[in-house]
Amino acid sequence: MTTTVKISEAKTHLSDLLARVEAGEDFVIARGNDPIAHVTRMRKESDLQLLLAEVRAARLKAAASTHDEILSWREEGRR
Repeated sequence: MTTTVKISEAKTHLSDLLARVEAGEDFVIARGNDPIAHVTRMRKESDLQLLLAEVRAARLKAAASTHDEILSWREEGRR
């Protein structure tokens, strides 16, 4: 869930808000009740490389599906 903060609160607690953004939270900064900015963590190249490494490792661990298994899955939706 995205938290909404008023401009004055964001100015007063900017360092804390940025630390929370680094930890993965998102914020909307509002003037009164009108949202004006969305603050979210920027992705680093290392984040993408880590994600790709995790996906590759998961693929290596996964067992290959047989032809018969694939056919049985297709038939499941027809019952």
